[in-house]
Amino acid sequence: MFVPMLDSRIVGEVIADFRKKKGISQEVLSGLADIGRTHLSAIERGERKPTLETLYRISAAMDIKMSDIIIEIEKRLN
Repeated sequence: MFVPMLDSRIVGEVIADFRKKKGISQEVLSGLADIGRTHLSAIERGERKPTLETLYRISAAMDIKMSDIIIEIEKRLN
């Protein structure tokens, strides 16, 4: 039986791409989102998957809708 899995590398790439488009450094974004910079870095490298809470904080810190991040992740998964 096939069980679909979320590719953490794609999640990280999408978050990093949104961050770069906004012109925000990892240091600034992690401060605004109140998460550790090393944690954000691990998410962007695909080593960790963000919880919904963390994803919400990241999106709010970049002043974008969390759904925009999700939609982009789903596009890249297909």
